[in-house]
Amino acid sequence: MSSVTVSSAPVVTVRVSSSLNSFTAEKRLVRGLTLAELKCKLELVVGSPASCMDLKLFSVDNEFIQNLDQDDALLGSYPVDDGCRIHVIDKSGAQVGEFEDVSRVEKFELSSDAYDKRSDSVRSFLKKNKMGKFNEEEAAQKAEEQQRKLEEERLASESITVGSRCEVRAAGQPNKRGTVLYVGLTDFKPGHWVGVKYDEPLGKHDGRVEGKRYFECAPKYGAFVKPQLVVVGDFPEEDYGLDDEM
Repeated sequence: MSSVTVSSAPVVTVRVSSSLNSFTAEKRLVRGLTLAELKCKLELVVGSPASCMDLKLFSVDNEFIQNLDQDDALLGSYPVDDGCRIHVIDKSGAQVGEFEDVSRVEKFELSSDAYDKRSDSVRSFLKKNKMGKFNEEEAAQKAEEQQRKLEEERLASESITVGSRCEVRAAGQPNKRGTVLYVGLTDFKPGHWVGVKYDEPLGKHDGRVEGKRYFECAPKYGAFVKPQLVVVGDFPEEDYGLDDEM
């Protein structure tokens, strides 16, 4: 057994472990506490009832020193020093990990109406400061901008017909030629979209997105792009000389 030097400081910092939990907590304790008072404080740390605890004292080197078994004795009367560990043995019959399983904790739910009445909530703060969705002017501007964008897409899509040859021109990407096979709304994203079958395998799918088929093409030849990126015209399929004899 290693020797223990007991400090005369009124407060001691110890580690607390338990037979019910896998974690170790660090606590500052007053040496003037009786063990009965200490057990009551440890209830909040490990979850065991104070009446169902046995306490064991371990040294800084994790060697057993002695049992803390006199409820009316002061903590300071034992060789407890900074870095020592107090291990709580639970005698209540609770299962290991019982107090760590958050799925067994009853969830607190607050109705939307009750939440609205609270003055200390995030929602109340946003309302008071007219931020986020509670900024009517900002919300109106966003709605107007979204409506304008949808209208631009609709107008652009009206000039594109299925079967047309086209060229997709996206900033930072090479132009890609293909055939328009779909024009309209989709389920995967809001707004108007144009489905294109590229002349080369430069796409992402075969005309099916998220389980719904919009048009038919070979895998990796299909893509959906915004109408503003599509230019319809006389764009013949480019000859890459793949059929030339060598």
